[in-house]
Formats: sequence, structure tokens, C-alpha cells
Amino acid sequence: MEVESVRAIPLEHSLSPGSAFGGTRGVTETRTATLIKLVSDDGTVGWGEAFAPPRTVAQLIDEEFAKAVIGLTPWDAESLADDVYTGTIGGYHFGRGPFVQSALTGIEVALWDLRGKLLGKPIHELLGGRSRSSVTPYASTMYITEWDQDPASPMQEAVEEEFTAAKIKIGRSVEDDRERVRIAREILGDDAPLMVDYNGNYTVSGALESIRAISEFDITWVEEPLPPEDTEGYRELGQKIDVSLAAGEAHFGRFEFTDLIRSGAIDVVQPNLGRCGGFAQAEYIAQVATTNNVKVRPHVWNSAVGVAAALQFTATVPDYPQRADLANEPTLFEFDRSENPLRDELLTDPLDPSGGTLSVPTEPGLGVEIDESAVERFAVGY
Repeated sequence: MEVESVRAIPLEHSLSPGSAFGGTRGVTETRTATLIKLVSDDGTVGWGEAFAPPRTVAQLIDEEFAKAVIGLTPWDAESLADDVYTGTIGGYHFGRGPFVQSALTGIEVALWDLRGKLLGKPIHELLGGRSRSSVTPYASTMYITEWDQDPASPMQEAVEEEFTAAKIKIGRSVEDDRERVRIAREILGDDAPLMVDYNGNYTVSGALESIRAISEFDITWVEEPLPPEDTEGYRELGQKIDVSLAAGEAHFGRFEFTDLIRSGAIDVVQPNLGRCGGFAQAEYIAQVATTNNVKVRPHVWNSAVGVAAALQFTATVPDYPQRADLANEPTLFEFDRSENPLRDELLTDPLDPSGGTLSVPTEPGLGVEIDESAVERFAVGY
């Protein structure tokens, strides 16, 4: 089996006027994705997602990656990242860059999808077997919006969908942070895991003041309270608080992740399976993390393809250092609850996170079937 054709497909869905939402670093009026479609010489199709501005990364794939990918086999997935770091695509000067790493990830995941379909096995089995058959989805909700929304409404909706854990956006001011967390905790309940996400909007002193202000609400982790570049700030902050620090969604490739983990700056690392480098790089990141006693909980804010890839990867993450049968906390898996048909409509059988558990697909490859008519409905030119 060899790759015969490569297609990068930018997707876009425009939200209704006045419905922009997001976090402290800005809001968006669209949901986007870039799907990678590899077709082999026997007609088998492999899918991946590049989590980056769609038109830019699609053009990069068409102009720089496509010729090099034609003729590859599914067995070339593991070596693809090194080829990008050292070869003519990206190479020494650009291989570590975010757009190149995102493009690499989408193609690499699609190669694994092809491999799984060729062998008749889900990707988690090809990565060494699964540590779990299901995960606990947490509702990523209570976004910052451009309209005057009651912050309690989205959390109430999550509870009605039987989510047993949630993450909310904060980071505008200490007073606002505390009020949003208070509301979330009151609705979610005292025992449910509750995470907060600042999107890197504070300095060390500002983050410290905010974290202390919300400490009474039993936060599971605080996510990106500082900009991703401020590794020393994370180390300083971690020495002054008693809650776990999480980061990684804005990091790319194994070198950045290795530095982040080994710095001792974080407790939870969050690679995204749309831009961390692919499955092989994610497995490496997980090995470095467990070696340094850091938890692995992927960042997931993707289309259905990226969600499926993250599920396959999460199935393989060990409970180390705990024995699997004695693990005393759920394996939390992010599930965005904002309006996004690129997540909800691209699969013939959509993933359903409601009810408190989410099963890991066991069909070959990514374990999901893409509705290509839906893909074409949301496709845009560039």
C-alpha cells in the first residue's frame, strides 16, 4: 500500500451574527479545521487533521508536503517527523515551526489511519495496546462571549447532559474569575472535577492572586495561567500554589514538549493531536511525561477527526505511577460544548460524550467513518 494522492481540505463554519465566543486572548466568529485526506493505491482512505489556520496550512501541504508524501507507505509514519526536522520539508530552519508541525501532524495521523485500516485494527492497538476502553469526558464550556450571556446557562446545560466534570474560561480579572468559578462549582456540585483555563492572560503575580482567590472551590488544575513562553514563570508560580498546573496546547513537536516537561514547570501536559507532531511524537511526549511523573491529558478543541485521534491516543496513556486497578481518579478527556458542526456532523456516527463516559472506538484506524458529503458542505477554497 502506497499513498497515491494527498488532499488538504480547509473547512469553515460561520457562527450566527453576535455569537462570537472564546477566551481571554480573543473571541472567534467561525469554527475551522483542516482535514488531510490520503488515498492509497488500493483506494483506502486515511484521515488526519492539521490544527492551524486552514487556508494557510492547506496551501503549505499542497505546495511543500504533497510531492514528498506521494509514494509513502503507512509504515513511514514514525519516521516522518525526523524527515521534516532534517529534510527538505521544513528542515533545519523551519521544521519546528507551528505550521509545519501542524501539517506534519495531519499527514502522520492519516498514515496511521491507513495502517489501521490495512491491518484491521484500531490505532490504539498499533501503539502498544490500550490502558482503558473509555474515558470521562469533561465539558469545555462557559466561554467568554461578545454578548451578555448568563454564565450559569452553559454549565447547567452540561449538567443536564450528564457531564460529571467541566472546564471553564477565566482570566479577565480576579473578581470575575472568582465569580465565574463560584457559579460553576455551585451548579456542577462539590465532588465533580472542575478545571479553569486562563489562555495565558496573566503575569505570575496576577495568576497567583487569582489562583488564591479561587482556591476554596477545589480546582483540579489551572490551565495556562501564563503565556506558553514563560517557562520560568510557571516554575515560580508552581512553588507558590498547591494546585496542579497544566499547559501544552500552544507547544509544538517533541523538543518543545521535552523542555516543558523536564523543566519541572507543569504537572499536566496537554499535547493536541492536530499539531503536536502526530501519534509517534505524542507517544514520545507521553513517555517523557511519565518518566518525569507528569500526567498526560490531551488538549481537544478540534473537528471530529482530531477528537477521534485524541481518543485513540488517550486510550494508550498509562496510569503511571499508579497501578491501573488502583487508580483513584478518572481519565479526563476534553469535549468542547460550543457550537461546532465540524465536530458534530462530520461522522456518520457522531461521538456522544453525554452520560458521563465516552467509549474509545474499536473499529480499524481512527475507528470512525467520515461523512464525505458533510466534509464537502463545509469545505472552502484558498
